[in-house]
Amino acid sequence: MRGNSVTEQSRKADERKQDDLGTEQTEPERLLEAYRSELLLHCYRLSGSLHDAEDTVQDTMLRAWRHFDSFTDRGPGSLRAWLYTIATNTSLDALKKKSSRTLPTAASPVWNPQKSVAPRSTETLWLEPFPDARLIEAAENPEARYTRHESVSLAFLTALQLLPPRQRAILLLADVLDWRAAEIAQLLDLSVSAVNSALHRARVTLEKNYHHEQREMAPLYHVTAATNTLLTRYLHAWETDDVDGLVALLKEDAILSMPPVPSWYQGRAAIRTVLRAVLFPSDIPNHWRLFPTRANGQPAFMVYRSDEATGLYHAFAVQVITLDDAGQITEVTAFLGPQLAASFSFPLQLAQ
Repeated sequence: MRGNSVTEQSRKADERKQDDLGTEQTEPERLLEAYRSELLLHCYRLSGSLHDAEDTVQDTMLRAWRHFDSFTDRGPGSLRAWLYTIATNTSLDALKKKSSRTLPTAASPVWNPQKSVAPRSTETLWLEPFPDARLIEAAENPEARYTRHESVSLAFLTALQLLPPRQRAILLLADVLDWRAAEIAQLLDLSVSAVNSALHRARVTLEKNYHHEQREMAPLYHVTAATNTLLTRYLHAWETDDVDGLVALLKEDAILSMPPVPSWYQGRAAIRTVLRAVLFPSDIPNHWRLFPTRANGQPAFMVYRSDEATGLYHAFAVQVITLDDAGQITEVTAFLGPQLAASFSFPLQLAQ
């Protein structure tokens, strides 16, 4: 009984500590909280999941707060390195128990639009979208190999997840955060030669799977008048059930995927078939409502589907849009799930 009592007291103490991190803050808590946003982004890149990243960062903050008195060098650079050490190793521990995340385009061959849509897969871990509202505002490091926005793009993350977790961490620290090999070696308790060897292997794998033309898209997501016009037309086509108008905005070899559904489709003809058969039922007009947002450095929409039984629109998906330099849509990745609405600060339902 005594042991159970101590365990319960310890659990309650930890809960109070977690609560304290979100209420009135002490000086150590304020110092730690200043790094929460960038740690969240780092952990998201490692895991491919916003929810997993949030859990990891909360664990990181709690561990750092518990041991703050033992951390003697309080300089900003040292504190940042210490927190990244905790966050990276906490992420790596969590990733030991999980498969890498992916998207349908990397997990299975293109689907025949004449076949029924495959059922949702719960066996595969899928990438999750990251709201741009939570991207940290920071000056880009010209020495880094990949920019902040590029390194959160779906194309980059899909390729990144092909790497073993430790290689993934080393590449992010070196090529996104611009850490030196000696700093990474200290963080991961490796030799400098081991870090350089792992970094070389990671770069080779990434070069094979993350192509140059994908990198050139990164600056194109800045909002322009032409982009706004295109996205307005796209929204209007969805909300007015204009399948032909919607397909006309797509590049000839455009891709549509809908994780966690493993089926994905390529080409205007295939996408038109799926839209008419599955997403635009002829007996339900005004089936969709879309609201602009941004995710993973790209234009996006929060999507709601009508429910005749309740007279409401219910959160359905977050669509992330990939554009080319000619202003055509090359890919639509629709992350299905009403739970995504909260991550993007949208309500679960709307009145018609």
